[in-house]
Amino acid sequence: MKRSVNDRILTEALEASDGGPPVAIATVVATQGSVPRHIGTAMLVRQDGSTVGTIGGGRVEQEIIADALRTIAERSPETRWYDLRDPTQGDLGICGGTMTVYLEPHMAAHTVFVVGAGHVGRAVVDLAHWLGFRTVVVDDRSELVDADAQPLADVRFAGTVADALEAHPVTEDTSIVVVTRSHELDAEIVPLLLETPAHYVGVMGSRRRWQATRSEIEQGGVDATAVDTIHNPIGLDIGAESVEEIAVSIMAQVINARAEA
Repeated sequence: MKRSVNDRILTEALEASDGGPPVAIATVVATQGSVPRHIGTAMLVRQDGSTVGTIGGGRVEQEIIADALRTIAERSPETRWYDLRDPTQGDLGICGGTMTVYLEPHMAAHTVFVVGAGHVGRAVVDLAHWLGFRTVVVDDRSELVDADAQPLADVRFAGTVADALEAHPVTEDTSIVVVTRSHELDAEIVPLLLETPAHYVGVMGSRRRWQATRSEIEQGGVDATAVDTIHNPIGLDIGAESVEEIAVSIMAQVINARAEA
């Protein structure tokens, strides 16, 4: 059975919210005068500018598509008013009225990808979940990433970081928090993470531990400029002492890094 336009719009919006490519939905919420579509008509806009459905066509629809793409980039909805009464563009589709359109982006929440499921890792996952982020936790110790150990994680992966990255690819909309048990693991992991488009990579550990890790990474052929992008010590300096306070400092830095982008 052929699906209706509205069914297709809802399906793609749900897929976007579940980790698929971001989309925006443009919905007519008010009209005045002669307009091509009635209140409630919706159109889905993909990142490449292609659409599902239409809310009128012509010049105004192209403006709406451009505005919808901006809401995706800014991750923020908005309501816009469009005038269909200006004939100077030579658009034969102009009807003579105005319409107000609500533009709403649909996308998965920013992902916090936690490498290391010890005490700090779990605290970061729990706090990130509470803050509304999507969470992925990875550890080679399976008992630390089961549902009992990590009840609030959206994705739990027992195995290597390389396998986790293949199974759950990192995007630009991802922050990676490395809180492993040793600098040897960090030296093995960080080069893989630097190859991803992650928005943020932070590594826990003292400056001395990081210097040892960094030395091994650079001896392995990783460019020093790339290593400079790593956040260490991880977290904002708020005088954190407890595991929970450390998680707060880490997530504060993640949020700050996103705000400054």
